[in-house]
Amino acid sequence: MPARYHAARGPLRALSSNPRYFGDDSGHAVYLTGSHTWSTLQDNGPADPPVPFDYVAWLDTLVHYNHDFFRMYAWEQARWTDETAGDYWLTPLPWVRTGPGLALDGKLKWDVTRFNPAYFQRIHDRVAEAGRRGIYVSVMLFDGWSIDAKGHKALNDPWRGHPFNAANNVNGIDGHRDPYPAGAATHTLTLPRVLAVQEAYVRHVVDAVNDLDNVLFEISNESDTTSAAWQNHMVDLIHAYERTKPKQHPVGITAMWPGGSNGVLFASHGDWISPGDSGGYFTDPPAADGRKVIILDTDHLGTESTRASWVWKAFLRGMNPIFMDSYDGKATGLGARPDFDPTRDQYVQVRRAMGYTLTYATRLPLNTMIPAGDRSSTGYCLADTGAPAYLVYLPEGGTVTVTLAAAPQRLTPEWFSPGRNRLETEPVVTASGHVTLQAPFPGDAVLYLH
Repeated sequence: MPARYHAARGPLRALSSNPRYFGDDSGHAVYLTGSHTWSTLQDNGPADPPVPFDYVAWLDTLVHYNHDFFRMYAWEQARWTDETAGDYWLTPLPWVRTGPGLALDGKLKWDVTRFNPAYFQRIHDRVAEAGRRGIYVSVMLFDGWSIDAKGHKALNDPWRGHPFNAANNVNGIDGHRDPYPAGAATHTLTLPRVLAVQEAYVRHVVDAVNDLDNVLFEISNESDTTSAAWQNHMVDLIHAYERTKPKQHPVGITAMWPGGSNGVLFASHGDWISPGDSGGYFTDPPAADGRKVIILDTDHLGTESTRASWVWKAFLRGMNPIFMDSYDGKATGLGARPDFDPTRDQYVQVRRAMGYTLTYATRLPLNTMIPAGDRSSTGYCLADTGAPAYLVYLPEGGTVTVTLAAAPQRLTPEWFSPGRNRLETEPVVTASGHVTLQAPFPGDAVLYLH
């Protein structure tokens, strides 16, 4: 199926006619889907300095698979991560290292009142380059894996390499407060001096990308449940600050870990959310109801066991599925995880499935299509609330019964085989009430009745 790209036309906002999706200034629904990986902003790896990430090759890969979205990861520490057993370095960071004195990683201490221009220029330039490829970017601001040794590898506690560790800055900033572990208090509202530095940093990121249309913001990756009020505060800060600027962009809150609640996400101030794995989001996703735009992310669900069928299920339930991808281009950085081979056909099919769903999203009248599982015997269906149009997924192929309107409709059955990238169109049928159709090939199938 052909790739279809277009440049962003104004910042995204929840679509008034169908708030399961964002829309741009053209008034059309914008469906977001794609791979994301850890090295798209900061170079990282076991060497100092880390091997640079080939960002252009990464964008080429997204274009190849017809993806239009990725999360731009941001770590807060310069050294150590409990996600690996060995040494680990990350660069650049938002502040400059001036000294006097050495931080725990053996380099000059930070001055957290002085920004590093190269960091913010890199954000701008990389988001702008993605925009030229028709790709939206979620700019991550903070990371819960940077402030607490979630993996409990004490020798690689990322808090040792964090600028807000009292041993690492010249400003007298101390990001630890009992009873919070390590630096977890920095993702709460309990430390006024830390909060002031964070707010200045957030405004600086907004300044860096406010001129661009293809921007979303994400407050933090998997901060724990004590961060909820702090994340809502940051959403409000961005909204208030951008009201003084030419463009306003969506802000998201993603799954909190460990122990996060999807109910907290739905009640949050975020314009979009990424739920965790309660409620069946990784097995049989519930239908999106439009309370929030849902960007459904395998990073919070179970990346290693992701299958292409999950992409189709999420899409047919009114969500925007994305894949935590081990891609790194040259086996550098966290993408080199030995337990996750990015070349495995399982993951190739996931990437292809996201591209296929984007092609359908550009063809469908998505502004008026809603999840209607009761219209299909498989339970996976998007139905047009205006003109007769139905997109149905058959996870096992075979036959499907689709419930139509009572009045007779003339419909063209179009079948697609994701595994074979094969499209077949059947003769027009005239039917009402129910119609039963047989997929013309084995394996899972997509039926577009229009």
